[in-house]
Amino acid sequence: MRPGQVVVGTDSHTTSHGALGAFSFGIGATEMASVWTLGVALNVEVPPTIKVEVTGEFPPHVGPKDLILHLVGKLTAQGANFRVLEYHGETMRKMSTSGRLAVCNMSVEAGATSGIVPADEETLRYLREEAGVTDPIELVVPDPDAVYERVVTVDVSRMEPQIACPHTVDNVKPISEVAGVKVHQVVIGSCTNGRIDDLEAAAAVVRGKKVAKGTRMLVFPASGRVFQEALDRGYVADFMKAGAVVMNAGCGPCLGVHEGALGDNEVAVSTTNRNFKGRMGNPKSEVYLCSPAVAAASAVAGVLADPRKGEV
Repeated sequence: MRPGQVVVGTDSHTTSHGALGAFSFGIGATEMASVWTLGVALNVEVPPTIKVEVTGEFPPHVGPKDLILHLVGKLTAQGANFRVLEYHGETMRKMSTSGRLAVCNMSVEAGATSGIVPADEETLRYLREEAGVTDPIELVVPDPDAVYERVVTVDVSRMEPQIACPHTVDNVKPISEVAGVKVHQVVIGSCTNGRIDDLEAAAAVVRGKKVAKGTRMLVFPASGRVFQEALDRGYVADFMKAGAVVMNAGCGPCLGVHEGALGDNEVAVSTTNRNFKGRMGNPKSEVYLCSPAVAAASAVAGVLADPRKGEV
């Protein structure tokens, strides 16, 4: 993966690769068969670009997942249809690649074809230190005279933890408006928030506490490497001592195909990326989307909870 490359995949959340400055988007199986056999043969209309200018410093227990949930709520689920969301501002420049992955991953929830963070020193650091890239890397960035369809500004300095309420990702509210809803299952992980800093944030909240009676907490590391690092750092022990169940690395119940399917009338709080009716296996259940910190706090409280409050 390199900045400026075009990346396609048969998953709408292929947009995640935009965190490394690539133009990445999901395609259908037939189109992918064409890419496999010919290496090319994709007709792509160049989409207009919406510039997202992010400013301010995140308050405690507020981060990239809250930013993208807020933005999806602001734009709506169709607000960026057939557009590229391009992320700028000091907040994005200070953000880790992991955080950028979460933001680009969920750009598609606003209808965007792709989400891109222009390549910078953090991109270079990640590719060199974590991806082991040794060959030359060109930090592809927008031209100084780049034209944008519109500019959206977001100041995160006073942002509360955000919650996407059932049954649409753009039904976003601050935690203060929904705190107290009974929770039956908490899911931490997935391609959106299963990386090591996500597990770190969740472990910090549950450490020394117990998951509430009547609430299940499931943790799904995003990969085997993340799982091993979580073991080495003691996060897995923190989760297990709290009463959580740490599962095999992978998607988990995100799309309702295995592990953690919900029962009738159950409520789940999840760090995944979609909460459509039936998404986690049961159309008679409800799913709220949030950050790892909110999910962990809710597991301890047994209800939707604000991680900024002392009682959790």
